[in-house]
Amino acid sequence: MMDLETTERKPVIALTGASGYIGNNLLKKLEKQADIIALSRNGDNYENTENVTWRSADLFSLKDAEKALEGADYAVYLVHSMMPSAKLTQAKFEDMDLILADNFAQAAKKNGVKQIIYLSGIIPPDADELSRHLKSRLEVEKVLSSYGVPVTTVRAGLIVGPKGSSFPIVKKLVKRLPMMLLPKWTRQKTHPIALQDVLGALKGSIGNKKLSGESIDVGGPEVMTYREMMIDTAEVMGKKRKLVNVPFMTVNLSRLWVSVTTGTPKEMVYPLIESLIHPMVANPENMDKDLSYGKTTFKEAAKSALEQEEQEQQEKKKSSTSNSKTSSNISDVRSVQRVLLPEGKNAEWAASRYINWLEDFGSPLIQTSIDHRNNANIYLLGKKPLLKLTYAHERSHEKRALYYITGGAFTKPEEKPGRGRLEFRQIPNSQECIIAIHEYKPSLPWFIYTLTQAKFHIWVMYLFKRHLLKIIKQNHQQPRLITDS
Repeated sequence: MMDLETTERKPVIALTGASGYIGNNLLKKLEKQADIIALSRNGDNYENTENVTWRSADLFSLKDAEKALEGADYAVYLVHSMMPSAKLTQAKFEDMDLILADNFAQAAKKNGVKQIIYLSGIIPPDADELSRHLKSRLEVEKVLSSYGVPVTTVRAGLIVGPKGSSFPIVKKLVKRLPMMLLPKWTRQKTHPIALQDVLGALKGSIGNKKLSGESIDVGGPEVMTYREMMIDTAEVMGKKRKLVNVPFMTVNLSRLWVSVTTGTPKEMVYPLIESLIHPMVANPENMDKDLSYGKTTFKEAAKSALEQEEQEQQEKKKSSTSNSKTSSNISDVRSVQRVLLPEGKNAEWAASRYINWLEDFGSPLIQTSIDHRNNANIYLLGKKPLLKLTYAHERSHEKRALYYITGGAFTKPEEKPGRGRLEFRQIPNSQECIIAIHEYKPSLPWFIYTLTQAKFHIWVMYLFKRHLLKIIKQNHQQPRLITDS
């Protein structure tokens, strides 16, 4: 384990999500012993200090990710994309998480980062089928490891702190419901751990050669059910609650009930509740004697979290300014779909195939053209281009084809082309390909766009996916998924 206080020079640690719940607390724990590159989508809103340099970075952009990690010795990855990242997001969180992780891993490799530390969830060893959330967490871990940078994964269950996801949901249920009907998942075993204990494990993993390329489970001193946590939380809050076990509430019904009751967005609640079919208990075989065993009891952690939340609310009332993220009025679009490629084909092939297929599919209304530099235009009735796509030669290769959206009737006119782009990206060690539109600004009025062009795009991508599957079937191929790697 590296002692951050006794190294010859201060290490430089790039910290993603530095303005978020876990990231900001970890920043405070590290800033006296290391130089921190604090990464946030709104990094320009924060002031640099002696040991902390803020950088704005949109990790959906590989170029941004490369700039973000310049000069870093180590990188802590705390990114999760459950919530929408644009005014209109047409994407599964799993696919967005994959893009983010792939960009980060490539950028870490390019900048000579020595180690990536990744906070993930506990993976049940005997599960027949993982939930979407846990499957995505495992997929991200594999992608982060795909470019040769050693990854240390810290796997935690429910983290008890004033913010985050799971514990605030427990707190809101206890606060708002005098009587709770508890479905079967509330009797599932989980392994809560205090925020401070998780921060200690993350800090202790940085530069820890023993854990290079390894994953560890972490947990607090108690294994509990959600029912037991609700009872303890009610006691800490000084509330009396009646809890009734019920056998008839399905996971699908439970996730809707929790979302409505707590006011938590379904994008966050649904994947979390789906994961509760699994016991989320740290495996002793995967635990490190120095870092895995949290000392803080659930009641102590819950009390501390509630006190900290109260203190933060009081400070917020007194303060007239805030460095928190500001909402954006930009009408931008992110749309991400995942497809299977025929064996031996790559992202470069998929891009060319898509543009040619689009004309075959849309004929005679839609025509396309590709010039000698791979720039592409999409036309309506062969006249004015609907979209102009400029091929980015310096950012493209056989595993990635990138086009900037630089004009056309369907693109919002700007003095200079913006960051709108279309990319085809092959997932490492697989025949899967991500097709993504980022930061696209449509010219149509927003409500018309969402009802017409946006829906048409999803339909077209569905048909292109079927087209590729038809080719695979005709070739009698068995595509390799990322899980085979």
